[in-house]
Amino acid sequence: MKLKFPNPGLDDRIPSHKDLERMENEEAGDRPKWDNKAQYLLTCVGFCVGLGNVWRFPYLCQNHGGGAFMIPFLILLVLEGIPLLHLEFAIGQRLRKGSVGVWRSINPCLTGIGIASMLVSLLVGMYYNSIMAWIMWYLYNSFQNPLPWSQCPLNANRTDVVAECAESSTVDYFWYRETLNTSTAIDEAGGLQWWIVLAVVSAWSLVYVCCIRGIETTGKAVYITSTLPYLVLTIFLIRGLTLKGSIEGIKFLFTPDVNELMNPETWLNAGAQVFYSFSLAFGGLISFSSYNSIHNNCEQDAVIISIINGCTSVYSATVIYSIIGFRATQKYDNCIARNILLLINTFNYPENTITDSNYNEVVTFLNRTNPEVIQKLEFCDMQTLLSQGVEGTGLAFIVFTEAIINMPISPVWAVLFFTMLFCLGLSTMFGNIEGVVVPLQDLNVLPKTWTKEILTGLTCIISLGLGLIFALRSGSYWLALFDSFAGSIPLLVIAFCEMVSVIYIYGIDRFNKDIEFMIGHKPNIFWQVTWRVVSPLIMAVIFIFYFVTQVTKNLTYLVWDQEAENFPQLAERPYPAWIYVIIFLLAGVPSLSVPGVAIFKFIQNKFCKKTDSREDTVKTVSAKILMSGQVKD
Repeated sequence: MKLKFPNPGLDDRIPSHKDLERMENEEAGDRPKWDNKAQYLLTCVGFCVGLGNVWRFPYLCQNHGGGAFMIPFLILLVLEGIPLLHLEFAIGQRLRKGSVGVWRSINPCLTGIGIASMLVSLLVGMYYNSIMAWIMWYLYNSFQNPLPWSQCPLNANRTDVVAECAESSTVDYFWYRETLNTSTAIDEAGGLQWWIVLAVVSAWSLVYVCCIRGIETTGKAVYITSTLPYLVLTIFLIRGLTLKGSIEGIKFLFTPDVNELMNPETWLNAGAQVFYSFSLAFGGLISFSSYNSIHNNCEQDAVIISIINGCTSVYSATVIYSIIGFRATQKYDNCIARNILLLINTFNYPENTITDSNYNEVVTFLNRTNPEVIQKLEFCDMQTLLSQGVEGTGLAFIVFTEAIINMPISPVWAVLFFTMLFCLGLSTMFGNIEGVVVPLQDLNVLPKTWTKEILTGLTCIISLGLGLIFALRSGSYWLALFDSFAGSIPLLVIAFCEMVSVIYIYGIDRFNKDIEFMIGHKPNIFWQVTWRVVSPLIMAVIFIFYFVTQVTKNLTYLVWDQEAENFPQLAERPYPAWIYVIIFLLAGVPSLSVPGVAIFKFIQNKFCKKTDSREDTVKTVSAKILMSGQVKD
């Protein structure tokens, strides 16, 4: 017996296969189309492959057994990522609508899924474009020689360098003080930083220009934004392999620790990374697929994009750790050099008596004769330096910038690196804006006379206004909070509801016939098993684990505080009590909009008097085509 929930009136809410053929032949409908298949694939790749592929995946590899992490990552990519990607592509292509329209067509009670996707896209877009503003600020400062983060500025008396910079490092100081001018707590706003405000305005202006007419404009931009990062990554890989220590970094990344495979957290992090790296549940992929020909091979698209996404993650990790290996080697060599200088000065040895080649022998000998001197030496260990894993902004704006200043013609490499990050972020923003604008059109809450240009502009202006919170001195702490909660639990809830809705409310049999109609054959046993059981189960496990860990642990954040005991290390601080209200708004409101809208619709259908029994069906594509055909006849 097959499990399927009753869903009366579905045939009246969706176009039939005959209607779809008629739309295809007569080019009916008001939805735009892709110029070609390459444009569509590049747009989807640009949306899926983002900053997380470059600065989070390498960290997870390093933190969970190197090459061993690849095993759960690839397994869960197949069992979780590809099935949900295929499902979003197929349902969007079949129903020819955005995220709100698709779920409302399946059942009006499911409208909340689309609203939740829209809210998450809005919240994530707000802070994601603030990261773009930071990238633009660094890109602007890269056109200088020497780079501004390569040296400490002088103090007010011009007698020495600034103490905060001397106590930390040039890259730390430029990031935390010159760029963010960060405060010491999230509740110390500190006012807007005008240079960040200008960068944020510039970032949103550029996004608006690129998205002003939907895929008609973004479809042109992706030829650059989706391809240039691969060119830059390749240039960095070639350059990285010529640097001292790069091979050590790559070896460290891929050397497997099989014991990590027995760690449940490794599998859960791999599943979460697969999920987030595909940009699933944002609604953008559903909208993009709705612009395809009805007979486009969406199954093939899902497999191709999944392979590209997975390979990009591994490729970018290789590039990143070739540079990190170089940085670690530089630090190791400098550490050894300082110890050698200390030993030479302490024992009045002639210059060049102690070298890199005999350093270990000398230290071993002196440790037996003068142990008190050896105890004063710095601890220099290559593995320790390589294992100092960092992710996110720390990797981009601190670790990588530190490595760049040690390269010849460093401004060129800085420009290339931040141009790559900018393109990665911009192509992802295209999908985020699509995930907001199209649902706004589908909801019909704004005047129908408002064009897509107006809706896109309204979205950008509202996001810019709300996003100014990230231009405060405490902005980086707010961004970390948004990143932790706006794009975590809500996406898991949305994706789980998407799969259950298609398989058990829309109906797996109907879905199978739709796919056979679109691509010429029914989904095979792999798709059946993953859609029905495996993928929902994986998402449920990840959700439960994540929810339990977040609820049970004490929420803290890291601050830059010169007065902290372990400065320049970031100090750990507990969040103020009122922050839980913000967390509820970020994670709770989008998640609860799914059951909330369902309950509202149920009550509305049960107790509200309908003025016209045909109200829901007249608005469907099927009815529009039928009415159009009657007029023509």
